[in-house]
Amino acid sequence: MSDIIQLLPDAVANQIAAGEVVQRPASAVKELVENAIDAGADKIQLIIKDAGKALIQVIDNGCGMSLTDARMCFERHATSKIRKAEDLFAIRTMGFRGEAMASIAAIAHVELKTRRHEDELGSCITIEGSEVISQEPCAANAGTSISIKNLFYNTPARRNFLKSNPVEMRHIIDEFQRVALAHPEIFFTLHHDSQEVYHLPGTTLKQRIVHLFGNNYNQRLVPVEEDTTIIKLRGFVGKPEFARKTRGEQFFFVNNRFIRDSYLNHAVTTAFEELLPDDCFPFYVLFIDIDPSKIDINVHPTKTEIKYQDEKAIYAIIRSAVKRSLGRYNITPSLDFDQENSIEHLITPKPFEEIIAPTISFNPNFNPFANKDEKPRQEHPFLRDSGGYKKDPIPQNWDTLYEISKKESLFQHEIHEEKTIAVDEQDVSKPSERQLFQIHNRFILSQIKSGFMLINQQAAHERILYERFLQQLQNHSGVSQQSLFPQSVTLNGSDFELLRELLPDIRALGFDIREFGKNTVVVEGIPAELNNVGEHELLEHLLEGFKNNMAILKLDKRDNLARSLARNGAIKTGTKLSLEEMNQLIDQLFACQSPNQALNGKPVISTFTMNELMERFEK
Repeated sequence: MSDIIQLLPDAVANQIAAGEVVQRPASAVKELVENAIDAGADKIQLIIKDAGKALIQVIDNGCGMSLTDARMCFERHATSKIRKAEDLFAIRTMGFRGEAMASIAAIAHVELKTRRHEDELGSCITIEGSEVISQEPCAANAGTSISIKNLFYNTPARRNFLKSNPVEMRHIIDEFQRVALAHPEIFFTLHHDSQEVYHLPGTTLKQRIVHLFGNNYNQRLVPVEEDTTIIKLRGFVGKPEFARKTRGEQFFFVNNRFIRDSYLNHAVTTAFEELLPDDCFPFYVLFIDIDPSKIDINVHPTKTEIKYQDEKAIYAIIRSAVKRSLGRYNITPSLDFDQENSIEHLITPKPFEEIIAPTISFNPNFNPFANKDEKPRQEHPFLRDSGGYKKDPIPQNWDTLYEISKKESLFQHEIHEEKTIAVDEQDVSKPSERQLFQIHNRFILSQIKSGFMLINQQAAHERILYERFLQQLQNHSGVSQQSLFPQSVTLNGSDFELLRELLPDIRALGFDIREFGKNTVVVEGIPAELNNVGEHELLEHLLEGFKNNMAILKLDKRDNLARSLARNGAIKTGTKLSLEEMNQLIDQLFACQSPNQALNGKPVISTFTMNELMERFEK
């Protein structure tokens, strides 16, 4: 039997390796921009077409490469960052593995133009699927310009699994934001399909955060700074009142490298204890500067995971530093034990002789059952005054108040008088015949033939709106309530791309929205069912809920959108309802296809039979 184990060709090996390094266009963007930073560039331009599927181009003014280096950079395990294994414990550069350029060249059409500052001519190399097509001198600007065209052209399976353009563009923006945050001193620009998405001049970290996420973040940031023998910590955390219910605005950087670490994230969230609900996540951008010999970043090809020698100490430092910053800037409540809290400080001092004690005047001979024509002996009953009696006469026909109070109680009893509601048969009585009560502004109690039922008012309204919005999405029949004054809403780049993706369905729900400049939309109308909600708040919560559902439930896009909008537009627990509103809510609930199932799968209605009640009292 002949030998069956063979050495794979370089082109095939590079395509296999590319699956780990380049998973989507955003992965190529990350590798190219990090190479530009390692080259010492202070100006980096990123140009995207067709969400990176047609073109990814990075232009920098870094050190450039010689003709030999330009050719060598596309070989596997070829790098200028390290020379020996010991260098892995002193890495300060972004890249070091020497696989990115070879992997990209294996699955795309690549054109590289580069020139060193001291050279007169640069080099131009064209590669297709790891095969060098041409290599020649050319005129080029100092630095490097690399263009990636037709990504995954020779791996159709990977290309077919790419998402829609807005989704892929969101991933590119996420990678761009991380690199831009890590290097605020560098000038960055991002263009997508000939439109400028970001224009970020070199500045401070706080201004870079504001430029990336919007001007409203300027008042949300709390600085954090700590210098110890183990790590140096700096950055910003967001104020608790601006926390969101979805992840995505949490950034940890170790030696200016973005990482994902749930353990360190837990250190930040515990610092916000008792300041945030359990389902909210604070905003933070934190930088850790640590000795490279005390960490290992060669854990995963994407280099987003790091192992630490003293993980518990780093956890404690981060937690205490964030907590102290929140307290220093009066975010957390504090007690001043030096303050005198005696009762004397609550009352304005006044001389004792000027204090006049209040007196009460009353008529001891007053008879409420006396004849109307009989005049009382004194005309000033039940007057409270400190300086004499008032001369106002006694109101006539006072005894009719008893009759009025009786009528009011009878009238209220008639309103709440009820026939029965059969839940099983959905035999709901007429609204005028129901007896309804609201308990703690949270539940609606209604009597039925077998006992009574409790309805969760928020879950019921969510179910009503959810089925209504689903039907509107299918029929494109959403009714819009036009705003008196159109509102402009500015979003961050990722949310703006998500909104563009959802725009047809959002308009079908009744939103009247149009794009207005970079990352800005104008809301001229919202669904008629939600006319009591602010446009900016509604749109932000809609996108936030959509991302949260997508991460947890993996729902269909339309189902996700209807679910998110229903949860944001429903009446909340603690809202007081009138009798008419409760009747309307019950009518609409029993008209739903699934009236007893909330959006989270729990019941909307709980019934209690008379037998259950009798058993409780007979125990």
